[in-house]
Amino acid sequence: MCTAMVVAAGPPGCSRLPAQDVGEVTFSGQIRPRTELRDASSGNTDFFTSMRVRGTVAATLEQGVRAFLQIQDVRIWGEELNTLTDFNADNMDIHQGYIEFHPVPWLRARVGRQEISIADERLIGAVEWTQQARAFDGARLTASVKDAKVDLFGTVLADRTASVIEDNAYLAGAIVQLAGVGPGRLGVSGLFNGTEAPVETHQATLGARWSGILRSFHFRGEGAFQTGKRLGADVTAFMFSGEIGSSLFYGKGRLTLWYDYLSGDDDPTDDEIKVFDTLFATNHKFYGLADLFLNIPVQTGGRGLQDLAVKAAYAPRADLSLAMDIHTFRLSKDVGLTTGHLGEEADLSVRYRYTGQLTLSAGFSQFLSADGLGQIGRPDKDDSWFYVMTDVQF
Repeated sequence: MCTAMVVAAGPPGCSRLPAQDVGEVTFSGQIRPRTELRDASSGNTDFFTSMRVRGTVAATLEQGVRAFLQIQDVRIWGEELNTLTDFNADNMDIHQGYIEFHPVPWLRARVGRQEISIADERLIGAVEWTQQARAFDGARLTASVKDAKVDLFGTVLADRTASVIEDNAYLAGAIVQLAGVGPGRLGVSGLFNGTEAPVETHQATLGARWSGILRSFHFRGEGAFQTGKRLGADVTAFMFSGEIGSSLFYGKGRLTLWYDYLSGDDDPTDDEIKVFDTLFATNHKFYGLADLFLNIPVQTGGRGLQDLAVKAAYAPRADLSLAMDIHTFRLSKDVGLTTGHLGEEADLSVRYRYTGQLTLSAGFSQFLSADGLGQIGRPDKDDSWFYVMTDVQF
């Protein structure tokens, strides 16, 4: 999602636009079809094409007020019942719609439906890889003073006032980021999520992240601790993750050693939950591109996850990049099993910027199953996945 039309600069892939005059209205859009072939471990081969189409309008109003509206349609090719008579907008939705203003120059307020991404999206992310992406209903305050940035947000996940919702649910957070802490940047966060009946969840996730560059080396270390109640039981869970790497080939290449540990439950029969919940993370970018471990509590049998990976990237030209990741997965807790080894995965991907607006990408992932996968109730067969994607942003 390109929001550069309403701010001085947007995320990677968004163009930088000059400051806008009062009353200026800008339009942009995106068309992104992606074809996928999955030879799943269940034995079923799935071949399909999904597509995202977005239209965005941004307006700069008086006294620094900005309005942002983004409508999207997400569909599978061939899902309509008839090519002529099915003309209802079944899959169209308002992905984002918010008002943004500055009560004082250093403070930004945003109210409405919006994407929220914290740091590298380890716990809160927009999940841009999915065609629909993720958005929250709520408000966010961002204060920026010199090398410090503070974010406060509150969102409504569910409200029983709506006819189809039974219980209220919320997500709120506070994030402090400090630049110039040694050779890197330090972030500290507190996230709070909860729901009411039928079972109580009021959970706090406290985390810290430090990352930076020292000479030709890049590094990252982070951890989080969860406490409170989840599904009516006490929670004591944690995660930690780190990476270290170096640039190669005069800055055109990059090699990274990566490790993740998500705590697991060694006794699911007791009255304490010890498995770490990744909340609203963009798990696609962390635990293998084949997406076999998106729901960590469920897809690892509540036993947590360890992921040791080597990641290599190379950009021979400004418009071309290649990447290869190799993962080995293990459970964090393997009590009662003969092995905690889940398998290995290799991910290959290529990205080519055909023009400033058109990007072509493709990838292949191969997962080799180990015995531990079947012992937690998942199919213990190998899994292959291939995709080709075209992305136009204008």
